[in-house]
Amino acid sequence: MSSLDTIVRLPGLTLKNPVLTASGTFGYGLEFARYGNLADLGGIVVKGLSLKPRQGNPMPRIAETPCGMLNAIGIQNIGVEAFLRDKLPFLPWRETAVIANLYACDAHEFGELAAVLASVEGMTALEVNVSCPNVKEGGVAFGQNPGQIRAVTEEVKRNAGSKPVIVKLSPNVTDIADAARAAVDGGADMLSCINTLMGMAVDIRTRKPRLANVYGGLSGPAIKPVALRCVHQVCRAVSVPVIGVGGIASAEDILDFILVGAHAVQVGTANFMRPDAAFRMASELPALMEKLGIDGLDDFRGSLRA
Repeated sequence: MSSLDTIVRLPGLTLKNPVLTASGTFGYGLEFARYGNLADLGGIVVKGLSLKPRQGNPMPRIAETPCGMLNAIGIQNIGVEAFLRDKLPFLPWRETAVIANLYACDAHEFGELAAVLASVEGMTALEVNVSCPNVKEGGVAFGQNPGQIRAVTEEVKRNAGSKPVIVKLSPNVTDIADAARAAVDGGADMLSCINTLMGMAVDIRTRKPRLANVYGGLSGPAIKPVALRCVHQVCRAVSVPVIGVGGIASAEDILDFILVGAHAVQVGTANFMRPDAAFRMASELPALMEKLGIDGLDDFRGSLRA
């Protein structure tokens, strides 16, 4: 297995393997250090960061669903300054990529956040969460409007310095390929897709929603077919690298996404089921590649016979 090539080369960064963690499911990374060596991962995408600390939504804000879960956490976080002071210095950023996920409520604020992170040593790349609401436009999510996706991407890119910019696309759109093209037109170096699908759950006994926020984001194995379709469409629509997200729970799932064109993947809800999930997938991938006769990911990528 020593001859196998699991390296992933992306604009501005190189990953030792294609396994990253998904924002919001792996804390700030340090919480999972007891379950594996963080440096063995391809990268860590930390939970969404805002300029100021956020308390998030009221409880309850997580509900289990068949083959998945709903969440309405509300981007609870300690704020970018506390993260840079109390978390980043203790992450293995010299050995593995550390990627910030950006949360803001208008394009200017996204730019401010990018500017704070632009010159930070140890911060490898910036991932832009365009699924959040634009408060200046009546609360409609940035990711549902190609024009707003482009505007946010341009603002982040303008302030990001040399940091690569990843735009995380929402599946809650009519045509995700249009959203992808808008992000690329705005200067995105890479795309990640998908974010959660909007859903809800109710309790027939109390006649109340299971989430205090009523609606939440659906994730887990239930959304993998949607995520796989979206990644396939986006890879055919744009030329920048795509990171697949959605329902990944095994090394086989990783190869599914790479087969349809993804360069790397993010492991999300599986971390709640097994806190060692991402580490396990990273360690099992080479053996699966050898079993299937895959010498390197570059040759396998996008080789779907459709």
